[in-house]
Amino acid sequence: MSATLIRRRKIVSCLLLAALPLAAHADDAPLFIPQWLGAQYTFVDQHQSRVHSPYSGPLSLKAEGSTARSHTFGAYFGIALPWHLEYYWDVEMFKGEGVSNATGLGGLTNGDIIRSGVASLGKRPYVARDYLRWVLPLGDETAEVVRGQDQLPGHQAIRHIEVKIGLMAVNDDFDKNRYANSTRTQFMNWSLWNNTAWDFAADTRGYTDGVMIGWMMPGWALRYGIYRMPAEANGQALVKSLGVASGQQLELTLQPHPDGWALRFLGYYNKGSLGIYQQAIQIAQLTGQSPDVHAEDARGRHKFGFGINGELPVADNGDTGFFMRAGWNDGHTESFNFTEVDRLLSGGFQLSGAHWHRSDDRLGVGIAVEGLSRVHAQYLQIGGDGFLLGDGTLRYGPEQIAEVYYNIAVFDQLTLSPDLQFIRNPGYNRDRGPARFAGLRAHLQFP
Repeated sequence: MSATLIRRRKIVSCLLLAALPLAAHADDAPLFIPQWLGAQYTFVDQHQSRVHSPYSGPLSLKAEGSTARSHTFGAYFGIALPWHLEYYWDVEMFKGEGVSNATGLGGLTNGDIIRSGVASLGKRPYVARDYLRWVLPLGDETAEVVRGQDQLPGHQAIRHIEVKIGLMAVNDDFDKNRYANSTRTQFMNWSLWNNTAWDFAADTRGYTDGVMIGWMMPGWALRYGIYRMPAEANGQALVKSLGVASGQQLELTLQPHPDGWALRFLGYYNKGSLGIYQQAIQIAQLTGQSPDVHAEDARGRHKFGFGINGELPVADNGDTGFFMRAGWNDGHTESFNFTEVDRLLSGGFQLSGAHWHRSDDRLGVGIAVEGLSRVHAQYLQIGGDGFLLGDGTLRYGPEQIAEVYYNIAVFDQLTLSPDLQFIRNPGYNRDRGPARFAGLRAHLQFP
């Protein structure tokens, strides 16, 4: 167990011991009772078609096609404490893999899998979230909060300050979208449920330690987060000092009515030991070797970018609506955390099954176009590898993605989702593809 995790557990233990007497004796203090908030199991069976492939590299989509199955398990717990404190602790486990070892694409087709093709992670249970949440009410008006994953039931002030500290996922709080947010029940391609040009801080599994501060008011919200960066691209180990390496993001959400349209404006700034594509290219030209951006990592470098995210409910109490995302990053430093995308434009819609007397079913259709910066594409063209891309060379073209899914509500806890995806220029390479993917997802959710 890491020293950081041990220290965090000691802090939480002290808080619980301090809170317990108040909970036991004060009439107006909540009783300290751990709650099981839910559990989930998701199974994905996905098949990739054969791909036109005049050449390939170690990170290419497999030319002969690929079939893979993945399983994810999760159990989620929370504790309400005095002084408006809450503590959350989640355990997850992953088994299986993605098609073509989850490489060869900027927009990977199964967002529920670990990047197992380029990382050696165990298949044992692991702690996914371990954090404290504090809410400071700024008024007496409250709204009901229903029980859910990492959400204790009760009432919460509409106007409030929120602070989270500990182990969490950055995209739990940023870049959320009603119609394109969950790979387990909505779109599976992660270019449709996230802004892939947003290279947010995370370990290989998608989690990191950090602090999030939010100011929530009727009609708008402002959030800021700072998190630990991995020590290397797509790495599991995190840099200890935020002064040495960190990922920061600031997001403004505009939503005049709680169930109406929403716009989110995101900016991020990463600092760490990053490589620079142009420098790697210059060294390769001098030595006659293939460029290696990872070998040129050095402290104090940065990467920044912006994103916009919108949702528009149009019918069926919001169950039918449209979404869009756009993202851009500077593209001169290496893709380090999430995936290899420098430009993104995506959009689509969700349609409620109420129109054919299946009110709990959902049909989703989405498209995404994503690209690389000029120097990033040049790096791949002369034989460089990223952590997801590397065909040996490249005839650049934007990666174009289309996905359609149908989420069938079998009963309250179980959904089945046939899923089809089509990708032109996989890995931004006009010489390869197109690639087709057919999948079936089963998702079991309690409660």
